Amino acid sequence: MRFVIVTGLSGAGKTQAIRSLEDLGFFCVDNLPPTLIPKFAEACYQTDGKIDKIALVIDIRGGQFFDDIFESLNYIKKEGYKYEILFLDASDEVLVKRFKESRRKHPLSPNGRILKGILMERNRLRDIKERADNIIDTSNLATRELREKITEIYSEEGQIETQLMITVLSFGFKYGIPVDSDLVFDVRFLPNPFYIPSLKKYSGKDKPVVDYIMDFKETAIFIDKLEDMLEFLIPNYLKEGKRQLIISIGCTGGRHRSVTIANAIYDRLKANGHKVNIDHRDIEEDVKNKGGKKL
Repeated sequence: MRFVIVTGLSGAGKTQAIRSLEDLGFFCVDNLPPTLIPKFAEACYQTDGKIDKIALVIDIRGGQFFDDIFESLNYIKKEGYKYEILFLDASDEVLVKRFKESRRKHPLSPNGRILKGILMERNRLRDIKERADNIIDTSNLATRELREKITEIYSEEGQIETQLMITVLSFGFKYGIPVDSDLVFDVRFLPNPFYIPSLKKYSGKDKPVVDYIMDFKETAIFIDKLEDMLEFLIPNYLKEGKRQLIISIGCTGGRHRSVTIANAIYDRLKANGHKVNIDHRDIEEDVKNKGGKKL
């Protein structure tokens, strides 16, 4: 079991750190009172491996309870529970700037100068910083760079490459563009099988419609170009810390062209080794003849 205590100065990046750990599969708890660490550790160890990666954010928000942290850590060490401490730090100047930009008050100086609160907190955290296994100074780090450092320290081998979850989603424009779309592509430039009586009853999953749509040279060109663009974008999205990508393919009703193209893109991405799902939001809407907007 990997048991990580995340602590550090307010404004140094603990929130982003815990989000990164959560993306790496850690069970995360924010602002747990230190007195509860022993019971929490015991409960996790009793899951027989079902919970094997835990991250707890412990900081001065706990008030007077924070002073119990060393007693709790000494106890779990005595009981044989291994843990490690990640400490997030930053320069006073950077922390002051971050607080001013966010318009937040410092928890140790809510009615006074931000710098005074930072200095008080730095003094209070001196001992736990000395016991830290990993210290990350975020003064000059962008969010992406902090995520990369967290991943470097705490990810399992090869885990970073599997983090982007891709969904290829077909839809009909007359039912509204999916609100969670990251990328939207309009395939209404292709001839519409809806107006061909022998094809109207089928969907973009059925061979007659697939053969009809794929017979146009524009279809093959579009799919090749879209695949090429996605293969360029995906590693760059990963580099920037993106963990979910929704690719929406739309036609008029979401039953024919968008379904066929979405399936083709799904097959290409899956063949290229990506983790990908397929969803056809509006494939039955024209059949049911329902109006209105959808999300």
